[in-house]
Amino acid sequence: MGIKINMKKYILILCIMALMACDTSTTMGTSGTNNNSDGTGTGGNNNGGGNSGGNNTDLPAGFAKFIDAYTDVYVSGDYVIVETTGVPNHSSPYWGAGHPNYSSPQSGMNVNPNIITAQNFKFYIPLSPTVASSVSSTPLGSIGVSLSGVPFFNQYGGPNNQPLDNEIASFDNYYGHPQQSGEYHYHWEPLYLTSEDSSILVGYSLDGFPIYGPTNQSDGQYPTDLDEINGHTHVTEEYPDGSYHYHATATVPYLIGGFRGQVGSSGGGGYYTN
Repeated sequence: MGIKINMKKYILILCIMALMACDTSTTMGTSGTNNNSDGTGTGGNNNGGGNSGGNNTDLPAGFAKFIDAYTDVYVSGDYVIVETTGVPNHSSPYWGAGHPNYSSPQSGMNVNPNIITAQNFKFYIPLSPTVASSVSSTPLGSIGVSLSGVPFFNQYGGPNNQPLDNEIASFDNYYGHPQQSGEYHYHWEPLYLTSEDSSILVGYSLDGFPIYGPTNQSDGQYPTDLDEINGHTHVTEEYPDGSYHYHATATVPYLIGGFRGQVGSSGGGGYYTN
């Protein structure tokens, strides 16, 4: 009889230990998932609130509006980090025939030979941007990032300030197209984001200042006081005390004509890797 009782106790102890092991494994798996992207552009490691990673603090209001399914956004030191594959959250001929998000070219579109390809972007946006002593020019390549994770490009079509005119016909219905390595981007207003509200926050410049659609949030009108790089200081929903920000426009420079804030990692400004 004594042997039977001990055996029951032994089995009971084994069961308890197994339950404890399962609970620990589940907790560790959740933590691991939150710190690693699935690389598909669908934001496999988003936690629903726009934050990701173990070193998060509360995001500033504007950064909380990044689209979770396409971006991972978190605070690290003096930066807000935006991780994204850079693929658009809408249809386009540039997905390629047979892709679920493929759409036929619109009338008059001159489709370039490139196909949308997932990237590995990591944007370092200054948490507290400051106005630099002078405006710096925007380079070719990414100059900011939209709420959907698609990069912004400047107003030029190539080196030596080549005009964008020859590329405009290749824009899809949402004003985007990919370059040679498949990096999809916007030179103009990201129309998919502003189609229902032209005054919304659409993304951030590398210098940390926000970029808005073409109209003011306060009155729905087109701003008349923009400086030469498409910026002004004004109250917005995300910045009720007022903040310098840029607006998309229908004319050059379209998004931002230069960096009002600090850029470059050596000076504590914004930058990105890919």
